[in-house]
Parts: sequence; C-alpha cells; structure tokens
Amino acid sequence: MLEEDPGFTLPRKDEGRTQQRGLILRSSAALYSLMAAFAFAWALVRENLDLFFHPNPALALPWHAGLWGGLLAGIGFGSVVGVLTKATAGRAGWARRLLVEMKSVLGALEPKDALYMAALSAISEELFFRGVLQSHLGLVWSSVIFGLVHIPRSRIFILWTLEAVIMGFCLGLLFLYTGNLLAPIAAHFTINYWNLLFMIRYEDGPSREGM
Repeated sequence: MLEEDPGFTLPRKDEGRTQQRGLILRSSAALYSLMAAFAFAWALVRENLDLFFHPNPALALPWHAGLWGGLLAGIGFGSVVGVLTKATAGRAGWARRLLVEMKSVLGALEPKDALYMAALSAISEELFFRGVLQSHLGLVWSSVIFGLVHIPRSRIFILWTLEAVIMGFCLGLLFLYTGNLLAPIAAHFTINYWNLLFMIRYEDGPSREGM
C-alpha cells in the first residue's frame, strides 16, 4: 500500500495546482509565440504586407484618428462584451455550464495571470487572424477559421465555437473600419482580461458571492 511506504509522499494539492498553472502558462507562451512568429515570417516573405494596417480599409481615416479611434472603439466594444458575458452567466444555465467547463481547464490560473494571458493571446491571435488571414482571405473566411480553431472538447464547447465565429466577425470589422490592428487587439485584450478574471474568481453553486 502506498501509505505504508515511508519513501513515498503524495503531492500536496497546492503543488499540483502550481504545476498545472506552470504547464498552462508555458504551453500558452509557446503556442502564441509560434503564432506571432509565423505572422512576422509571413510578412517578411510577402514584402508588401503590413500586419498592422488593413490593405483596403473601409474608411479613409487619418492615421492618428484611426489609431486613437481604434483604441477607444476596441476598449469600448470589449467592455460591453465583458459586461454581457457576466450578465449572461448570471441568468442562463448554458452560460454557467460553459463557464464551469472553462474553469475546469484553466482553473489553476491566478488573477495576476489574467493580464499576461490576455495580452499574449490578443496580440498573437490578432497578428495571425486579422493581420495575415483577413488580409489574404477576407473577413468571412478569417472569421470562420478563427471560430473553428476554438475546437470543442465536449458538446458544451460548441457554443464557445459559435461565439468565437461571431467575435471573429466583430474583430474583423473593427480592423476593416479603423484600418489598423490596434482596435481588434484592444478589444480582444479587454474581452479576454475581464472574462479570465471573472472565470478565475467564479464559484458555482450556493456559495457564490456577488453573483
């Protein structure tokens, strides 16, 4: 029996969480670094590609208006999505189930990790999906692919995939109308930051506070 072996000790729960957290952070850093590296490599091969500016923007805005307007539009849109996500989780059973499933995957993360994860994912994914794919494949296909890479591990996550397709269109429209990548990056970061914080702190069941 394991308990009779004086040379064997079971890992403490805190140690297991620390190991899981480290694995999540390292895996995310590796994945998003590869994504960003591919985007920059593609831009170098295609010398006429500027990752940060839309090749055919819908509006001919001055560069400074596009940047500042894009930043404000991105933060505003992301904040609205964050508020709606929290409100939906408080009222819809399917949203709570999805939140609990997400927390089971990333629950080892701590609140201080939300900033790091949100920045890493927002910059890398926007460079790849908007900077590269949308510039070459257009809004529709880049948005569909953005949703499909959020592959569900269970049927509950199918809703997450559908949400990702919709968000792909919204982020793509921000890129199209502001003409620069700052708008979708700001929106993506804001959405991920607030949603990660909400998910990490979320407690399901009767013990929930402030929900």
